[in-house]
Amino acid sequence: MLAVTDAAAQAIGALTSQNGQQEAEGGLRFSLRSSDDAGAQLALAVTKQPEQGDKVVTADNGASVYLEHAAAEFLDDKVLDVQQNNEGEIAFALAPQGV
Repeated sequence: MLAVTDAAAQAIGALTSQNGQQEAEGGLRFSLRSSDDAGAQLALAVTKQPEQGDKVVTADNGASVYLEHAAAEFLDDKVLDVQQNNEGEIAFALAPQGV
């Protein structure tokens, strides 16, 4: 199952909080756009609730990640984290578990 780092969970919480409220609503949803031997293209969206059939991963802080079935299979052995670029912008990143 996809693992979510504390930093990624905080970023998801910030994305899903509305109007400065402490309570986050919704989650981050991954779906598979295409897949081949070289890898996969994933679509990422902030959404209020999972779609039917989605697997739900809940981080320790309560942040939710929704995984479309094919995306869940692809991300099963991955860790979701965040990285910051030189301009201070944050982006989600995936890495193999155990690395």
